[in-house]
Amino acid sequence: MSEEKMTQDPSVAEEQANETAGEQQTAEVNWEQEAAQWKAQAEEHQNRMLRAMADMENLRRRVRKEQEDLAKYASLKIVEELLPVLDNFERALAADKESMTVESLLEGVNMVYRQMVQVFEKEGLSAIEAQGKPFDPHIHQAVMQTQNPEYESGVVVAELQKGYMFKDRVVRPSMVQVNE
Repeated sequence: MSEEKMTQDPSVAEEQANETAGEQQTAEVNWEQEAAQWKAQAEEHQNRMLRAMADMENLRRRVRKEQEDLAKYASLKIVEELLPVLDNFERALAADKESMTVESLLEGVNMVYRQMVQVFEKEGLSAIEAQGKPFDPHIHQAVMQTQNPEYESGVVVAELQKGYMFKDRVVRPSMVQVNE
């Protein structure tokens, strides 16, 4: 009976074969379209990645340049603030030597000194207190010892050279004489 159906209806078999061939062509077209979409998407991702890498390299260059400029011009602010001090020194040197007295010279030097100290203090520089304080090896450098009954042992008796702190960092320790 199955043989009979096959021999009986060749158009059905042909129709079925055409349908199968059409489905295969549709599947192939779908696969090709999907492959093309994936390829386009991959190219887009590749381009985005290349742009992101270029942006990152540009950012690195810009940051490096900014750091170089910052290091190069870090002292600019303090230099600008010290220019009036320099001007006052130049005025003092240009003053009439014959009408100048020792007192007026000392007064002028003292004014310039105070002006310079103000600039440094404004920037965060401060003198380390030493005399009469307990010896601290982090901020003091002991260069001499003495025996003084007025001070306890381990106390700074005299400051031989001022020490300075810049904000929270020791720039130069105080050179001191310490009681035994």
